[in-house]
Amino acid sequence: MEESKIAEAWRVLRIQSELVDGIESLAKLGGAVTVFGSSRLGEGSHWYDEAKKLGELLGAEQIPVITGGGPGIMEAANRGCFETPTNTVGLNITLPEEQQSNPYQDIRLEFRYFFVRKFMFVKYAMGFVIFPGGLGTLDELFEALTLVQTGKVRAFPIVLVGVDYWQGLLAWLETTVSEAGCIGARELNLFRLVDSAEEAATIVQEHTRMLRAQVQAE
Repeated sequence: MEESKIAEAWRVLRIQSELVDGIESLAKLGGAVTVFGSSRLGEGSHWYDEAKKLGELLGAEQIPVITGGGPGIMEAANRGCFETPTNTVGLNITLPEEQQSNPYQDIRLEFRYFFVRKFMFVKYAMGFVIFPGGLGTLDELFEALTLVQTGKVRAFPIVLVGVDYWQGLLAWLETTVSEAGCIGARELNLFRLVDSAEEAATIVQEHTRMLRAQVQAE
C-alpha cells in the first residue's frame, strides 16, 4: 500500500512537471491556431497540401501553428508554418507503437499524459482548424465544441475543412441529434464548414486580428 501511495505521488509530480514545462514553453506565443487531422494523410494527398498551405498562410501573418507533432496533416501544417519566420509547435505524445515526430517544429514538447497535452492544445488557441481525420481528430473536435458550449474557454472559431468529408457528420447532428432535442441551433453554430485552406485561414485570421486589436486597445 505504501509503495502504491509513493507511485501516485510521483505521478502527480510528473503531471505537474508537464504542465509547468508546457506553460513556460508556450506562454511566449501570445496565441496560436491549433490544427488537427489524420496522421495517415501523408505527402501527396490533397489534404496534406491544403494543411501545408494553411500553415503557410497563418505563418505569413505571424500566427503560430500548434499540432500534435506527428506525421500526416500535423506534419503538413507544421511544415507550412516552418517555412515562415513564425514559430510552429508540436505537442508530441508518447505512445506504444506510433507517433513519429515530424521535423518541422521550432518548439517541440513531449507529453506522457493525454489530458495535459489536450490542455495545451486549448490554452493558447485562438482557433481550431480540423482536417479529415479519425478517432483522435473527432475526440479533439468534440472536446473543443464542448468547452466552447459550456463557456469553459473563451469562444474561438472551430473550422472544419472538407465539405464532402464532414457533411455526413453534420447532417447527423442537424437531423438525428437536433431532432431528438439533444442539441440546439446554438450548438450547430459553434463551427464553420469550408473546403479550402484559404477559407479556413480567412476565418481564423479575422478572429486573430480582432483579438490583437482588443489587446492593443487595453
